[in-house]
Amino acid sequence: MLQEYLKLNKNILIAFAASITISAIVAQILSGQVDYLNATYTTIADYLIYFSVFSGLFYLDSREKYRTDDGKTNSAKLKHDLKKLITSLGIAEVTYTIARWVLQYHLLTINYDPYLASVISQSLSTAIYITILNLSVKLTGLYKNEV
Repeated sequence: MLQEYLKLNKNILIAFAASITISAIVAQILSGQVDYLNATYTTIADYLIYFSVFSGLFYLDSREKYRTDDGKTNSAKLKHDLKKLITSLGIAEVTYTIARWVLQYHLLTINYDPYLASVISQSLSTAIYITILNLSVKLTGLYKNEV
């Protein structure tokens, strides 16, 4: 079970590293935009990169977990776990999105460089996200041996 949490957090951190880099670039490229548009477009870029990387890594780490002995996919277990994962991600994502957008917007309004506002807001929001996601995963029992 601890190994599953470590894989999940590894995937989050790798996806975060990819998205923080791209988001900072996007924020700087859009530095001429008004602050609320910069924060909005940067958050969209963040999500696109984060979920692309996270989904790929999660799939690679989990694909064997849902295989039966005859090589087929255990659809019931996969659906059951996906519901729990999506619930956990959803709870964490709402908090992350609000915190990230508000922090970046605030930093932009007090004249931080756009790339720095993006990096700081995303870093703080990711710490909050990881905490909430891990608590949600524990509460939903994603990594308990069920089904």
